[in-house]
Amino acid sequence: MGKRILVIDDDDDVRTLSDMSLSLVGGHEVRSAASAEEGLAMISEWTPDLVLLDVRLPGMDGPATLAAIRSNPMALGIPVVFITASVSPAELARLGTLDVLGVLPKPFDPMQLPAEIARLTGW
Repeated sequence: MGKRILVIDDDDDVRTLSDMSLSLVGGHEVRSAASAEEGLAMISEWTPDLVLLDVRLPGMDGPATLAAIRSNPMALGIPVVFITASVSPAELARLGTLDVLGVLPKPFDPMQLPAEIARLTGW
């Protein structure tokens, strides 16, 4: 049985590709949100097993969204994985200091995304 994964990314193509990859290849139940605010609302009504979170979102960025997730009693313990197109060593090091399981680069291989998520989560 697959896990429940929430994808928060403002890019329609990334959300569609993530959904197809994680549901069709990975067998997971996937929902997606186009903004931090939409994603935070979804967490309260549909508790995911993992949040795949874009670092660069308009308005509230990924690290601020992560802080909001961590302050939500309904979301305690939900693992988060960042996805980002900014893969400079300094940026990866900075993101790695935050309370996330890992950071995956964009673009990602949709055939490998479920395996990468499994590797990071131990599923």
